[in-house]
Amino acid sequence: MHPDIEELLHRFEKGDRFLMLLVGRARWFETDDGGVFTSFRAEEFTVVDKDRYTHWLVDTAAATLRRLDAFEASMESDLTPAALEASGVPRDLVDGLILARGHYGEFDTENYRVGVLQGLSMALGSNAVIESAPAPEASGDQPTLAESVTEADDGGVASLESDPEKDVNEVILETILQRDEGSGVDYDTLVHACVMAGHQRETAEDAIDHLRDVDGAIIEPRFSFFQLLPE
Repeated sequence: MHPDIEELLHRFEKGDRFLMLLVGRARWFETDDGGVFTSFRAEEFTVVDKDRYTHWLVDTAAATLRRLDAFEASMESDLTPAALEASGVPRDLVDGLILARGHYGEFDTENYRVGVLQGLSMALGSNAVIESAPAPEASGDQPTLAESVTEADDGGVASLESDPEKDVNEVILETILQRDEGSGVDYDTLVHACVMAGHQRETAEDAIDHLRDVDGAIIEPRFSFFQLLPE
């Protein structure tokens, strides 16, 4: 495995970009002060084409929205198989939903719907980022995946300029300066700000790495959170 992964790393360092499926074992541990750290041991990998990745993404998005619909349908129901099925929860999701309700409690599903649609937008190569999820219809029925994407394309997407007015590094530094309240600004927020300013996601990711590892203008005091280098 090592020679193959070294070849891919060499391609990546030369500027090549590709989609890769990675299989491995994950582990996590929690420190005494409440910090959670994760690690991943890769065991197998392969490069996949855009069509296959898109197919997997759409399947995953549809399954996620289906589980969110089931969760919302269960909120006014007793946590018994018969009651959940009567409330409209698919039979194959009942057992898992009982465990999920006991573990997670109540939460706002809209944030997850937005995440699904943002992932679809970025992965499908759209020059847009979905800012808000489509509002549920008055009847309470939740939109299907196709309906959600259509509604987002019609009214929930902010089109971006093809020619950015600001340098990507400037966008990152300004975003950290404006939004850091002491604990840093998370990676996704920085990438989102760059995309909204008209830059490609890959450009934003490379710029974050360069500002941290080469320029030394930003630091990463904890995983995936960034701050300006103290003067």
